[in-house]
Amino acid sequence: MPRIRLKPEPVYEFSYHVTLKPRDMNYGGHLGNDTLVTLAGEARAGLFKDLGFSEGDLGDGQMALIMGDLAVNYRAEGFLYDELLIESHVGEITRNSMRIFHRITKKGTLVALAETGVLAFDYRKRRIGEIPHVFMESLKKYNEAQV
Repeated sequence: MPRIRLKPEPVYEFSYHVTLKPRDMNYGGHLGNDTLVTLAGEARAGLFKDLGFSEGDLGDGQMALIMGDLAVNYRAEGFLYDELLIESHVGEITRNSMRIFHRITKKGTLVALAETGVLAFDYRKRRIGEIPHVFMESLKKYNEAQV
């Protein structure tokens, strides 16, 4: 069966730290795949908070995010009380979508790469729209400050 093969990004501007808890373990005694997706979502929410926005408001009072796709490559197990670093990068930006790339590590060991495609979405009109200019400006300024 062919696999999706994600590649690490050259730069990750955002970081989120989390310690794995008993609720994060699955029947195999390691980090559950559902939990990893949830943790990537927490990191994404933290990224938007750092930018001064939320997933529910991209700065114009209309546009929010909706998930288009998700891919994960697992590389190592995570265990109880492991401290994970989730680094994130926003890229492949179009007028109405962007990709958010995540690298999840523990003590320098790659645990997983994850990637989500998100779209600007107007929940009142139930349709895709454009990413607000104010959001794009904030992202640009944040990235410039990280260099």
